[in-house]
Amino acid sequence: MSDDDTELEARLEAQDSFEPPESFVEQANVSDPGIYEQFDENWPECWDGAADLLDWETEYDQTFDGSNPPFFEWFTGGELNASANCVDRHLEDRGDEVAIEWVGEPTDEANRTYTYEQLHREVNEAAAALREMGVGEDDVVTMYMPMIPELAIAMLACARIGAPHSVVFAGFSADALATRMNAADSEYLLTCDGYYRRGDPLDHLTKANEGLDGVEHDTETLVVNRLPEADSFDHDLDDSQTLWADAVYAQKGAEVEPVARDAEDMLFLMYTSGTTGQPKGVKHTTGGYLSWAAWTSHAVLDIKPEDTYFCSADIGWITGHSYIVYGPLALGTTTMMYEGTPDYPERDRLWEIVEEYEATQLYTAPTAIRAFMKWGTEYPDAHDLSSLRLLGTVGEPINPRAWKWYYKHIGDESCPVVDTWWQTETGGMMVTTLPGVKEMKPGSAGPALPGVDAEILDTTGEKVDAGRAGYLTIQKPWPGMLRTLYQNDERFVNEYWREYSDTDSDDWRDWTYFPEDGAKIDEDGYITVLGRVDDVLNVSGHRLGTMEIESAIVGVDGVAEAAVVGGDHEMKGEAVYAYVITEDGYDETEALRDAIVAGVEDAIGPIARPEQVIFTPELPKTRSGKIMRRLLEDIANGEELGDTSTLRNPDVVASIQEQVGE
Repeated sequence: MSDDDTELEARLEAQDSFEPPESFVEQANVSDPGIYEQFDENWPECWDGAADLLDWETEYDQTFDGSNPPFFEWFTGGELNASANCVDRHLEDRGDEVAIEWVGEPTDEANRTYTYEQLHREVNEAAAALREMGVGEDDVVTMYMPMIPELAIAMLACARIGAPHSVVFAGFSADALATRMNAADSEYLLTCDGYYRRGDPLDHLTKANEGLDGVEHDTETLVVNRLPEADSFDHDLDDSQTLWADAVYAQKGAEVEPVARDAEDMLFLMYTSGTTGQPKGVKHTTGGYLSWAAWTSHAVLDIKPEDTYFCSADIGWITGHSYIVYGPLALGTTTMMYEGTPDYPERDRLWEIVEEYEATQLYTAPTAIRAFMKWGTEYPDAHDLSSLRLLGTVGEPINPRAWKWYYKHIGDESCPVVDTWWQTETGGMMVTTLPGVKEMKPGSAGPALPGVDAEILDTTGEKVDAGRAGYLTIQKPWPGMLRTLYQNDERFVNEYWREYSDTDSDDWRDWTYFPEDGAKIDEDGYITVLGRVDDVLNVSGHRLGTMEIESAIVGVDGVAEAAVVGGDHEMKGEAVYAYVITEDGYDETEALRDAIVAGVEDAIGPIARPEQVIFTPELPKTRSGKIMRRLLEDIANGEELGDTSTLRNPDVVASIQEQVGE
């Protein structure tokens, strides 16, 4: 490292705040510092500006309806169609411009480009095929597909005919698919024969069929042929299954009139991990969600129609819904979809793509950034990344060291970095800096967005002092919020509202949303998110319920009891640690350990694979029988143990520590 580089590294290390570059501010979509005060003074009508980013079939007559808390409604009386907003309305001005750039594997395969005109044709034909299949308005269509263009096309086709979609991450297991289809009463599945991962073809349809075996009602399936004949698997479709190509080709040239949907009609379901072991079906609506995705894409990601915007997430997660499909396409930009991994075939793959397509924004996860750091600067340094105008992070908090590395080596100190906190349930970003307005503080997500009222409270509901830890809460509703949990209003109230609300009140001001994240706030109002306070782990930005993992472990022959906690991990952020008690007559063997790992992967997917399986004769429990997970987390992280006086079996702690240390 040269003397200049050493001096630069030292300066960055010492710097704790960064102003947005003047060149960025001059062109930013939002650059007026007065926006925060304007939104506060004009709430809730401030969100009319988000609705104005969309085209409405019928104008709404009320911005916000808080008459039935916590079942809030936005843009009531308005009608629109999400597919028309993401495709049709751009045809006149941008029909020949690129809507989706798809980069697939293997790297020598021709990638696919869809202009808005081509996307319009594909979406219409797919919508006609779905209708021919029997899909009607309000029917939930499940999608179990990897990052292939047909996934985005199918989502928009469903939106076109008023059928909510429920996307299941392709890496999830067959059981996870069956659970979600049963919970949603979904009779329709869109899937594919297989896909590539790190150059290898994977058989996806066999897994999908195993899932369908667990669905409790009749189903109809469309199957996309993703793999070429040379890499294909032998599959025999049954009478309920049709090839996507055949169904869509039969509708060649068809045009489907977009169905006008009420603003509060469901656009999609997304199942996310819950503390009871049963995934939660988060319901998002057409008007509020789409306006929120569009406004945050405009204000935070600074997306413009002429951009080539690159989010490296998977559409199987909410980030891909909001910031690969709906937000970018609503704004008429070029959005990129990437099927592969950041390090295949080489560790410069992402930078190769940024250079080739001249990407203007990169929105990725801290997990990936930590991997980039570990691999070394020679990989990004080998490519021209000067097209980048903005960088973003999503999925988990990013530590200051990784933030500064990203800022320097990827953004060349000329790109603002937006560190965004939000959830599946919020629909889009909630806490982050506006890149054209606010300075950035590495390690802190930033202030709440304009119009979002975030407070850090203690257990009694009082605001905590600056620098003290507490619980992140949202005091006012927002358009992108979930409306309820599918067919479970009671769980919706209990999970998100009961902790800090007066649940007997009819006044919306007495209701407070609690996302179950710990946080602290500084004297400037910048929020640092500290992590989950419930029994949900955040592994590489993916939320996994401990109950779901524990259930999979206990299902393995020979396991009597299990407790799962998260432990700090350099690459993943948080890793799964499983503490297991065996049944009488079963030995604590490597074979059993392998069976446990396989059981978790089969039930949930490889993302939930335990980092370590620790056998123990007992679990640390209070005298009332409650497992003290805090102690297990401390052990996993090698930290000093807190008070163990309430344990009924304190001696077991030392035994478990020895096991983990081996």
